[in-house]
Amino acid sequence: MTTGTDAPLIHPSAIVDEGAELGAGTRVWHFSHVCAGARIGAGCSLGQNVFVANDVQIGAGVKIQNNVSVYDAVTLDDEVFVGPSVVFTNVVNPRAAVPRKAEYRRTRVRRGASLGANCTLVCGVTVGEYAFVAAGAVVTRDVPAFALVAGVPARHMGWVSRHGERLAFDAQGQARCPVTGEAYRLDSDGAVQPCSSST
Repeated sequence: MTTGTDAPLIHPSAIVDEGAELGAGTRVWHFSHVCAGARIGAGCSLGQNVFVANDVQIGAGVKIQNNVSVYDAVTLDDEVFVGPSVVFTNVVNPRAAVPRKAEYRRTRVRRGASLGANCTLVCGVTVGEYAFVAAGAVVTRDVPAFALVAGVPARHMGWVSRHGERLAFDAQGQARCPVTGEAYRLDSDGAVQPCSSST
């Protein structure tokens, strides 16, 4: 286990297999299990009953709430929020009698994105930076950066700021976060980009 200036905090009921890497200040709470090959950055929080498989990369500042299994072939970038009981998958067509470990499809959640409680990510998708997946949604295709998606299957419902607030674009394709004042533009190709840090 790798430690920094602030050693990871591991609850006595949790299991962290030898070889797992945990960054400084990361906390692993009750009844969680981190496998030997997992790589977890600094300042993360793994809530109660969280499972992290071997082929998993988790960045710094990630918060994983209770009852989440992060299976092989999943990558969570820095500052991702994973709500309670979020479901990750890694095989499209699982069968108990058919081995498919060689067919895992990689899933990536990019920096600052939020996954709402009980949402499901079908393997092979990428959730863009600062995107917001609503509670209970089923994500079957890539989610653009700053997009808000909801429903089954998940559909694009709007845009959010880095602060997680809804953005209302004007006729010129400009919007500001109602809390921070950060400015955003809606490009002609339908992508959202931040264009300043504050008012």
